[in-house]
Amino acid sequence: MGFQPGSFPIFDTVAKTALIIGTTGLVGEQCLNELLLSNAYEKVIALTRKKLEVQNSKFENILTDFEDAETLKPLLKADDVFCALGTTIAKAGSQAAFRKVDYEIPLQIAELALHNGATQFILVSSLGADATSSFFYSKVKGELETALQKMKFDSLLIFRPSILLGDRNEQRLGEEVGKFFAEKLTFLFAGPLKKYKGTPANLLAKTMVNVAQEKGKGVRIIENVEIFEISKKHS
Repeated sequence: MGFQPGSFPIFDTVAKTALIIGTTGLVGEQCLNELLLSNAYEKVIALTRKKLEVQNSKFENILTDFEDAETLKPLLKADDVFCALGTTIAKAGSQAAFRKVDYEIPLQIAELALHNGATQFILVSSLGADATSSFFYSKVKGELETALQKMKFDSLLIFRPSILLGDRNEQRLGEEVGKFFAEKLTFLFAGPLKKYKGTPANLLAKTMVNVAQEKGKGVRIIENVEIFEISKKHS
């Protein structure tokens, strides 16, 4: 099912409810801020393990350990679902634990929200996501994309950024090395290497929220290069 956008951009005029998971991460934190600032949403629900210190009249924080997602079912009522949930194998501790965070939880939340009437799912995936990849990280990301595409959301937006740029609350050695090259050696990311250019988290978050307001239908995969192109159109 292909994505069928209208003329760029077309925005919804009725205020909606957004549901977001992954708000303590680099992109999720920025995305939450954008959702709270957006006039398109009258309510923003965040699922977190720990309470967020957010003071905003349209913000609702639902605490969960994600161990029994079914108990959340009555609470997950939203129009648009934003997923910025993700970890690393090093932090998760094992491939199984990584898969739970990056595949099982997002899919469970997607299923419950869809059952409650959600019409759009917006996913932060990764450059190179491929369900057939021999690289475990890319394989899991691709498997989630494939599973979501089989669900009946009116609109599925899949963003595939490169190395994410921004200040994290936690240190990830591998990402710090990649971030150094992405920020300091930007002149290298031209021509065929353009798709590997580091993606600022705030730019990605704004683009996610902006594209979510277009009245497109079907599946749209937005590669890293297009993230920058769309951002320019909205600037």
